[in-house]
Amino acid sequence: MTREDRHRWDQRYTTQGPAGAGADDPPGVFTGYAEAFPTAGRALDVACGQGLGAVWLARRGLTVWGLDVSPVAIAQARDLAECSGVADRCRFDVVDLDEGLPDGPPVDVVLCHKFRDRRLDAAMIGRLAPGGLLAIAVLSEVGAEPGPFRAAAGELPAAFAALDLVAAGEGEGCAWLLARA
Repeated sequence: MTREDRHRWDQRYTTQGPAGAGADDPPGVFTGYAEAFPTAGRALDVACGQGLGAVWLARRGLTVWGLDVSPVAIAQARDLAECSGVADRCRFDVVDLDEGLPDGPPVDVVLCHKFRDRRLDAAMIGRLAPGGLLAIAVLSEVGAEPGPFRAAAGELPAAFAALDLVAAGEGEGCAWLLARA
């Protein structure tokens, strides 16, 4: 990622301010599927932003590693984990995902919310432990204008066809998928 892109994300998170609430619920479209997420094990939160998803997973009992390109977002995620009483189950690191996922052990959950980089699809599948859950939600062209960071109709089920589909949907500019290894 370019220095300008990182700076843009830092500016966005600085302007937005820290995440004050929302770590009590699953991220966005996964609200109705909370029971599909495990309550123990390891999780990887790809492009974790301010850490809402990571903290929610940690509150469920998972040990979570959150990755994001923005040092501002990572600092906010660490603060949120501390304030939520789950800092001992959360690790957050600044990572440029343009270089791929960093090495690590298999995980029981890969969460990727509001981020799409097709180059990471195989790595996310490969990181899942047997029976592990992939939870991905991205911007979509379905019900919205096309764009370089938007999934085309049917893209997520096709990209993750090697996994067992739990649930998926798309519309109103969002596509999401839950699938197991």
